[in-house]
Amino acid sequence: MTPSTRDTGSDPANPAVCDVAIVGGGLSGGLIALALHQARPDFRIALIEGGKTLGGNHRWSWFSSDLSDEGRALLSSFRKEGWDDGYEVRFPKYKRKLKTGYRSLSSVNFHERLSRALPEGTLHLGRRASGIDARGVDFDDGSRINARCVIDCRTFSSSQHLRGGWQVFLGRHMKLEEAHGIARPVIMDAAVDQVAPHGNGGAYRFVYVLPLGAHDVFVEDTYYADDPDLDRSALSARIDQYCHQNGWQDGTPVGHESGVLPVLTGGNFSAYQDEVRIEGVTIAGARGGFVHPLTSYTMPMAVENALAIAAEADLPGPQLAAMMEARAKTHWRKTGYYRLLGRFLFFAAKPDKRVNVFQRFYSLREGLIERFYTGKSTAFDRVRVLWGDPPVSIPRAITAMFKRGKPLKPEKTA
Repeated sequence: MTPSTRDTGSDPANPAVCDVAIVGGGLSGGLIALALHQARPDFRIALIEGGKTLGGNHRWSWFSSDLSDEGRALLSSFRKEGWDDGYEVRFPKYKRKLKTGYRSLSSVNFHERLSRALPEGTLHLGRRASGIDARGVDFDDGSRINARCVIDCRTFSSSQHLRGGWQVFLGRHMKLEEAHGIARPVIMDAAVDQVAPHGNGGAYRFVYVLPLGAHDVFVEDTYYADDPDLDRSALSARIDQYCHQNGWQDGTPVGHESGVLPVLTGGNFSAYQDEVRIEGVTIAGARGGFVHPLTSYTMPMAVENALAIAAEADLPGPQLAAMMEARAKTHWRKTGYYRLLGRFLFFAAKPDKRVNVFQRFYSLREGLIERFYTGKSTAFDRVRVLWGDPPVSIPRAITAMFKRGKPLKPEKTA
């Protein structure tokens, strides 16, 4: 019997047939491809990315305590910046140094490492999928890659079924003529003006600073706001002002990043899954709901999912899709507490007072803070965050508990 063009078997002689096709070459898609290749080097993998490079124009950072030994091993071959002497936070009422190590990976290094590590023919760059199904991926030019298993790692899909606010940011990597003198990352400098850049009210705002070298510094202006308005010129001017205040003059731009990320406060996750589901296709990454609801943090989830998928590499596509959908439901259930904190941030705190929520949080114990970022807060942690001198009024907090926020509509950019 002659195989059809939709044959899902792996055929080394036919580059249009593979074991696993991954659509989306961001953090999740790239790590899944690497984990699969390491676990099953015999697999034929297609990593499909619409852009010219993997990872886009981005920088991912995480705490050294976020990953398991297996997770650290997965990332060990990537060139990344690391600070073992901890990090700092700055608020209107205090500054604090914390001991936890910090790591950062640029999309440039992400792309370069995966380009070397994955076999020739794995990367399909500059190719946008026009259609995805359980047996393969179609392209605009009429070509197709058939696969035993298809994994959808495209970007987050805004939905009426999910509710919350937004985290908006613009970052700039600069090379300075003189040394900047910063010894460790400042992951939140919230001792800055808390007025939203578009001038129509407050927003929790902070500046994020990474000393990438003696003369290299990455400065990012970030704010939590009710609307997804990314005013590039306003944020760029704020970065200029921050650099001027720190004496960082005559910096040459090396790179930049910007984005608008959801901060989830509620919603109907089952309805969202129904909306994005493609029967028999595995969904991972932010599109699958694998984010920290309050911080939009993705690294620990991306690493854990990559390892989980690699461990079950031989599952048929529909079974792998069902496994990851169940993981997503579990993740949503386990992170309900962080959506509650998001409601306190957006609905209980007045916009220009949202800084008080994080200011109090960062005064707590380091272990609690570490577990918070990985989404693994203990029962005691959860009580401790809410117990004591509350950063918002009790009546407003009670009211906020029953709110869910506005639907997360498609992002608007200036």
